[in-house]
Order: sequence, then C-alpha cells, then structure tokens
Amino acid sequence: MQTTVKSSVSFSGTGLHSGKPATLIVRPASAEYGIWFRRTDLSGNTLVPARWDAVIEGAALCTRLRNSSDVQVSTVEHIMAALAGCGVHNALIEVDGPEVPILDGSAHPFVEGLMRVGLQVLEAPVRAFEVLKPVEVRQGDAVARLSPDDSLYIDFKIEFADAAIGNQHKSLKMANGSFVRELCDSRTFCRQRDVDAMREQGLALGGTMENAVVVEGAKVLSPGGLRHEDEAVRHKMLDALGDLALAGAPILGRYTGLRAGHALTNKLLRALFADPDAFRMISCSKSTAARLPGAGLHKHDLPQPFLQAIA
Repeated sequence: MQTTVKSSVSFSGTGLHSGKPATLIVRPASAEYGIWFRRTDLSGNTLVPARWDAVIEGAALCTRLRNSSDVQVSTVEHIMAALAGCGVHNALIEVDGPEVPILDGSAHPFVEGLMRVGLQVLEAPVRAFEVLKPVEVRQGDAVARLSPDDSLYIDFKIEFADAAIGNQHKSLKMANGSFVRELCDSRTFCRQRDVDAMREQGLALGGTMENAVVVEGAKVLSPGGLRHEDEAVRHKMLDALGDLALAGAPILGRYTGLRAGHALTNKLLRALFADPDAFRMISCSKSTAARLPGAGLHKHDLPQPFLQAIA
C-alpha cells in the first residue's frame, strides 16, 4: 500500500550553494498525491513537481527543479533519497527559500526525522515502473544504464586521481533497509581546489568541513575523517537513488553508474520514458512491494551513532 508521513517534520539549515538559511517541512499528503515541493517564500504558482521532466537539464552540482512559472528548488537529491529509502510515496515538502538545506551533507538527518514521526499506510496500491529492456546514456567517459531486474539495485563505480578517494565500487539491493543501513549517512565530497574554484564563482557558499568530506590528494581534511572507507561511492549511490526517485514511482531495475552524476541520471530517465517499449507501470503485489526501497525498514537499520535520535 502507498504511504505518507504520520505528521509533519521540519529541518533547518543553510543551502550548500547559496549559503542562505532555510527551513524545510515534510507534510502528510493523500494517496496518489505523489511528491511536490512548495516555495512558501513566494506567491502565485509555487508548487514544483518532484519529477524528472521538471529537472533543469545540464545542472551538474545538484538537482534543480522548476515549474511552468520558473519557480525553482535546488539540491533536492538528499531529501528525495530519504523519502525513497524510507518508502514514502506521498508528501508535500515546503521550503522557505530556493535551496533545500544541506544539513550534514548526507541524508541521515532527513531519515531520522521521517523515522521519528513514522509512516501512515494509505488505501491505495503502490505502482512501480518495471524496466523491460536496457537503456543507456553516455557523456564522455561517464555512463548510466538501467536494465531489467526484479528489484531496484544500484551499482556504482567512481575513479578519482586523489588517493583519498581513488577507485571505488559498490553494489546494493535497495530493499530491506539497505539504504538506511548502508548509504544514508554518507556525505557529499569534494576536493579543496574544487571548493576554491566554486567559491570564486559564487557557489558552495554554505559549504563547510562539517557538511562535506573535503579531500586533497591523500588527505581527508574534514574533522573526524570518513564515516566509511568508501564513503564517496556510497554518497554517489545516495544521489542516484534521490535522482531516480524523480521518476514519480519506484523503479524495478538495475541502475549502473560509471562516473555518472545528477545530469546523466536525469538524462537516463528521459531516455527511459522516451521509449514506450523500455518500461511499463505495474500495480505491485505484496511480494513485489516487499522488494521496493523502504520495504522491511526498521529503526535499528539506522547507523548506530544516530540511532539514539529516534529511540
């Protein structure tokens, strides 16, 4: 069955790129509502759909949405990953600025909040997109692919010259709490020289050593070091889940990413939905629903350092 949050839950922080303070509130919504953002600092047409065709194409540093009135919300990938990973199908997300707060650079604060208020089961079946044949997009040496599978798997490989990151590869099935257990606390990462370059362009103004893993060569500059030895590839998988959640329904298929990012994953969704023979929408049986992201989630799946927040 479809779900929503039992009650509203709020989060406050600064935007990673704008550096501006923002408050985000996730509110319950009815069955078939889907996920929508609403800019509460503006008037007029302020509802923005959390959907692949609302993504501003070509944005590389984050995922940015806009509606037909050019109202925009950026850096939506972490809250979208949290909603998908916790199995939330319907919600209204209010934000009082142009950017979702970055919090600690991962999805775990959002996951904690969602798990703390819990989910409400709604009287409507869950529908999912079943991938029927491989679809692939490329950009330079980056590749993103969706191929048929009975659940959502994410398989990701990254390659960086910096020894602190290097070559990393990880593959996970997204059901049974694996997103919360394995990925949700992995933070965004960057190189110090990239931070310097972005700030010269007026970007990453809200970035700190506390909300990103900053590396330079073989050194991890952020206090406390890494949460996982392969935190970088885990975060790329987190981003991929959030970007895939913009399909508008869970995906049954295997996502493979090689050096892929936000823009390429969105390009992949556009390629998938441009080919009617590549997918079909199904109503999920109990056994199929049990293989979706968020299925089988338990509070003890939350990484131990953060478990006490919802105890």
